[in-house]
Amino acid sequence: MTLLPHRDRYAGLSMTPLSTSSQTAMPMVDPFGRSIDYVRVSVTDRCDLRCTYCMSERQTFLPRVELLSIEELDRLCSVFVGLGTRRLRLTGGEPLIRKGFMDLVAGLSRHLRSGALDELTLTTNGTHLAEHAGSLARHGVRRINVSLDTLDPDAYRRVTRGGDLSKALAGIAAARAAGIAIKINTVALKADNAPDLPDMVAWAHGEGHEITLIETMPLGEIDADRTDQFLSLTEVRRDLEARWTLTPLARRTGGPSRYVRVEETGGTLGFITPMTHTFCETCNRVRVTCTGRLYLCLGQDDHADLRPVLRAGDDAAVAEAIRAAVARKPKSHDFRIGTGLAPAVARPMSMTGG
Repeated sequence: MTLLPHRDRYAGLSMTPLSTSSQTAMPMVDPFGRSIDYVRVSVTDRCDLRCTYCMSERQTFLPRVELLSIEELDRLCSVFVGLGTRRLRLTGGEPLIRKGFMDLVAGLSRHLRSGALDELTLTTNGTHLAEHAGSLARHGVRRINVSLDTLDPDAYRRVTRGGDLSKALAGIAAARAAGIAIKINTVALKADNAPDLPDMVAWAHGEGHEITLIETMPLGEIDADRTDQFLSLTEVRRDLEARWTLTPLARRTGGPSRYVRVEETGGTLGFITPMTHTFCETCNRVRVTCTGRLYLCLGQDDHADLRPVLRAGDDAAVAEAIRAAVARKPKSHDFRIGTGLAPAVARPMSMTGG
């Protein structure tokens, strides 16, 4: 097969324009007065890693025929933009392994150029980032989140079940060289990285990256009891405050993090605490799976299946289905963790997206 030059491959992709009715629609507001302007779209449930807190070692993935096509993903994202979405995050699984992913980024970048979208970004494990960082930057991606839980190669291999830390670090370096700002996402794990979290923060700030610490969440069946790995960020923050001066920041980025400045490093540190301190009161986001299911809350099962509406070909009907779903968005999740407790929802994080 003969490949077209890089830019011509993207230019040849035909995308459906946003309908006029969607463009003039009023912004989405949920039953609790929260404006929904942030959408996370999973492009695949597959991943090249098998992180122990995320999925089973023998995870069963969806048949590829069930996934939305790249063109359908573009249409669906564009309808959301027409409904007032200002931030669009592409997730997985691992988004960079989805065939045609860069075509999707290239197509969606038109909304950045028009000013309809403030930000197009993604969450990645970084293992394929080195080969795509330049293209991401050219298409307007200005910052990304990289999931990285340890700087110890052996611990990384253990947590990811065989991953190569050097590939992730090379991807981070390539993104930085391309001018993309990086936020490191680190899940706090009692048995695997608890003593090393201060070093993770110091390393990230030394490299010029922000970092956010995250409590493990009860999503999907895994091969262990999450109680064994759960580490309260209240404890972690107390330990960090014994070492550094943490100054609270009023900053909000559209996500659930609460931020502090570490005075001694000059860097920004975030805390995502779904278990010990709910962040639901300011929730402004919804999530879409790679099969077109719209989930209104990460910790609830209620959803709307947008795929049949999307495939019927009417963008106005898709917009109406989205509005109807947002109108029943719940006030908060119901995460609990403890010995013997079932996951809050059966679907794994890799299916819903980060």
